[in-house]
Amino acid sequence: MSPFPYRLVATDLDGTLLRADESVSDRTRNALAAATAAGAAHIVVTGRAVPWTRHILDDLGYDGLAVCGQGAQVYHAGEHRLLTSLTLDRQLAGLALSKIEAEVGPLALAASRDGLEGEVLMGPGYRVHEGPLPYVPYEDPAEVWAAPLTKLYIQHPTLTDDELTRAARQTAGGLVDVVMAGPGIVEILPLGLSKATGLSLAARRLGVKAAETIAFGDMPNDIPMFGWAAHGVAMGNAHAELRAVADEVTATNEEDGIALVLERLLAA
Repeated sequence: MSPFPYRLVATDLDGTLLRADESVSDRTRNALAAATAAGAAHIVVTGRAVPWTRHILDDLGYDGLAVCGQGAQVYHAGEHRLLTSLTLDRQLAGLALSKIEAEVGPLALAASRDGLEGEVLMGPGYRVHEGPLPYVPYEDPAEVWAAPLTKLYIQHPTLTDDELTRAARQTAGGLVDVVMAGPGIVEILPLGLSKATGLSLAARRLGVKAAETIAFGDMPNDIPMFGWAAHGVAMGNAHAELRAVADEVTATNEEDGIALVLERLLAA
């Protein structure tokens, strides 16, 4: 067995580490365990805020650092403690939202509140993805702005996710960042925030450099992480924008794409 060439393995969750049923295959678990036994740290880097991530990390027996909320939160899973957290300027976010709606029409809105127990608020018309993730419906828009937020989620009745993302960036890109993180998931973030932001903070805590990092992802919100890491691996199910900037493309999340790459790197 040859030395493992990276000191840090960064993996997105949905569509990457997780299969459709939110499980991680034994093969992928074993490959990650072998990489860590060879001296690499594994770090989860996800768009999910901590409250929507914690149960997955606990199920994995994961006790290291995790980057959550598109880079806004660095979370210590073993200590169940939030180490850093960046919130969205609500005045700027409100202005950005009004500019976007003036351009494309009314949007359905959801919002993720800050903190370890931050609730996700879902407004009228927002299409909820089926699953176990908890949320709180609201009717009064004032509820959205009543407490610190990590991000907003926007949906449009007719525009595709790519079309909405482009329109929102063109209209409000100087006020906030806009990313497409998954099917039906277009997010408004603090300006300058990305997965690379949080990953660089977490890596610094671990004493690891970008040049020592391999990253796995599947959506456009993983592009900054690929730009930061030495080697970016897109899943076989990845969005075309991410595949275009990846150093390589592996199999899908359902076909143990992460394990295939790690096994190859671990082998002679």
